[in-house]
Parts: sequence; structure tokens; C-alpha cells
Amino acid sequence: MSFTLCLNTSTIMPQPMLDKIRLTAEAGFEAIELWINDVYEYVGQGGEVRDIEKALADHGLPVVSMIAVRAWGEAIDVEYPIMLDEVKRRLEMCARLGSPWLVCSPPRMACDLDQVTRRYRDILELGRQFGVKPTFEYISFFTSVSQLRQAWQVVQDVDDPDATLILDAFHSWNSRSTLEELRQIPGNRISHYHIDDAHPDIPALQQMDPDRVMIGDGVIDLQAEIQVLRDIGYRGAVSLELFNQDLWARDPREVLRTGVERMRALLGED
Repeated sequence: MSFTLCLNTSTIMPQPMLDKIRLTAEAGFEAIELWINDVYEYVGQGGEVRDIEKALADHGLPVVSMIAVRAWGEAIDVEYPIMLDEVKRRLEMCARLGSPWLVCSPPRMACDLDQVTRRYRDILELGRQFGVKPTFEYISFFTSVSQLRQAWQVVQDVDDPDATLILDAFHSWNSRSTLEELRQIPGNRISHYHIDDAHPDIPALQQMDPDRVMIGDGVIDLQAEIQVLRDIGYRGAVSLELFNQDLWARDPREVLRTGVERMRALLGED
């Protein structure tokens, strides 16, 4: 079974909402990841969610994930019910746009991981009400859950069959997570795979989101990681996720053309 070639729209962040959808389809991507805040902004500027639904349908693009819900893990007790209300709104948006996954980001600062685990369990239960599966991510420059092994531990400790994590090449490399750690995770516990590369002139543990570079221009052994994914049985979406301002300043059609070509070559999807 082939991987699904997907675009995370952060890669062309400055483009208007509907243009992101059109450009993704025209470049040859098979699926799309949308940012919920982009949807909120589009609606706040006078657009309608149905415009987005129509654009997705017109271009034949399924939404494989929506990003993200934050501040749920670290919220103080009095604020936690308010955060759960926002989780519900975002789950509802995922359901409306057909996304099977909602990304749950960990706290930015150090936090009690038992609390994070309990609350992720709460969100998983909420997700079942909407037919959407919340999925947990690690972020290499956060101080709560920065490494693959930590995220996998949270997913295991939740003890819920719907608990999954997002694999991200950049965050794994930048946190010095290993291929052997990845090999311990069953492929069906990975919701999707963010593919990106790391700046060749900045050491691991020091890079931030804007330091990601186009795949093939950095130092990550993506071929080795893809092989491990195949070995553990992952066959889901591979989603190009970049936050590079130099790429944002270029013609998005050229950026996406390069991305698709390199992904196909790497994945053997020609």
C-alpha cells in the first residue's frame, strides 16, 4: 500500500485560505492538513465554512488532520473546563470538514505528565462524541514533551485504543530521538507523519520551527526513517510541514512542485 502525499498548509502559510486548497490540489498532493486558526480567521474576515467545504470538494482533497488544540495540558483547574469547551469546538470543526484527527499539542513549559496523560484521556473521550480522534504530538523545543519516547509513553499510559501520536522528522532529529525508539512503536499507533528537514548549519537541540528546510536540503536521514515506517507497518499520510520564511516569500507553486517531486522520489511514489 502506498503512502498518501499530503500538504500541511504551514508550508505556504501566507497564502489566503482558499488559495491554499487550490494550490495544494494543483501541485498534485492527495490530501491536506488545515490549521483551525486559519479557518477561524477566514470566517472572522467574512467568509463561511461552507466556502472551505466547497473548495475541498471541488478539488477532491480530503482533510487528514486539523491543527491544533493547545493549553489544555497546563491549564489550571478553574480554566480547564473552559479549555475543554474550545476542544469541543475544534472537534466539531474537524467533524464538519471530515478530518479524522485533531492534533493535541503538549504544554510549552515543564508540566506534570500525569496531568497531561489524564487530560489527554479526557479529550479522547470527547473525540468519540464527534467521531474524531485526538492525536498527541511532541515538540522538540518545548520543555514538557520534547522527545518521541516521551510522547509514546504518554500514549501508552493513557491506556486507550484510540490514543496515537504524530511522528515528525524535524522534532525527532532536533530532540535527538532515535530510529530504534521509533521502531518500538506499532505503525497503527501513529496518526500521521510530518516530513521536513533540518537546517544544515544549526546543531540539534537549537533549532526552532523557522529553521526547517525543504526535504533534501537538510541533514536528516529521511530515507532511513521512511524505511522504519515501512517496517513497523505505517502506511498513512506523509505530510510536508515547513515554517520557512524564505520559502514563504517564493512562488508557492514552485515550492509545492519541488516538495511533491522530492516526496515522490523519496517515497518511491513516481
